[in-house]
Amino acid sequence: MAGGILVALGGNALHRSGGDNSWNEARERMRAVVPNLVAILRGGDELVLTHGNGPQVGLSLRQNELADREVPRRPLDVLGAETQGQIGYLIQTEMGSALRRARIECSVLTVISRMEVAPRDPAFRHPSKPVGRFYSEEEARLFRKQFGWTMSFDAPRHGWRRLVPSPRPVRWLEGPAVRTLLAGLNERWVPVVAGGGGIPVVRRAGGAYEGVEAVIDKDLGAALVARELDLPTLAIVTDVPGAAVSFGRPGERWLGQITLEELERHHSRGEFSSGSMGPKVEAGLEFLRAGGRRFVITDIPSLPRALKGDAGTRVLAT
Repeated sequence: MAGGILVALGGNALHRSGGDNSWNEARERMRAVVPNLVAILRGGDELVLTHGNGPQVGLSLRQNELADREVPRRPLDVLGAETQGQIGYLIQTEMGSALRRARIECSVLTVISRMEVAPRDPAFRHPSKPVGRFYSEEEARLFRKQFGWTMSFDAPRHGWRRLVPSPRPVRWLEGPAVRTLLAGLNERWVPVVAGGGGIPVVRRAGGAYEGVEAVIDKDLGAALVARELDLPTLAIVTDVPGAAVSFGRPGERWLGQITLEELERHHSRGEFSSGSMGPKVEAGLEFLRAGGRRFVITDIPSLPRALKGDAGTRVLAT
């Protein structure tokens, strides 16, 4: 895919802070997103999509709790699969409508994607990724005893969160099939893959794969997909127009076009928070070091202009 672009949408692309978390809200949000994706296709580039699923998994976990007395709980890997299908369906529906209006012949196909992780990844010994809602101290004690959950107190929000492992993805199991389809199909199509970073699975004795209670960083998952498909551009969409140094402090400066070396220098100085921009920058650095040519960070309204070099943070490998 010489002109291919992977766009990684955040899970918050479907839900806004303070929203009602309804399906109607998700549909309206996606309708606002897809014109910017269609603009990429109209420009002649090939497009691959990934997406986050944090808010959606949080809702599913809450549904698990509320229905616990009547319906058995689903494990976290299953919820990841469910939200991949749910969000993929939404993207297919809304992009399909937008493509028809734009008279662009193109199909959108969701591929439920698994990511292999190492069984001995240190993350399994040190769960660090908060999931689900905030709990009271009494609930935290109960769930720690009942389910063996790792719980952490969030002082600013006066609540407890469940922590789960976040191992590094090492292989995208559906990657070879998607590569074959992209190379062999005569029609144009947009794959929607590795939602939420992909479903974490480990390889057991005998070669069978088994899902694990963990989550994969969606940006690291996107970087792996982009590498396995030999895409030259990785664009991570967030809720700000780009990356900044001294963010929120005197001297704040938004970054435009910079080199890989400049991004590495800013990252090594601790400019990017581990709770927000840091994982995105780390994924971009991984992608570029592995042979990617361009890494972009921006928001949805700025995405088409950022890909043309007129907005966002753009990092070139050379």
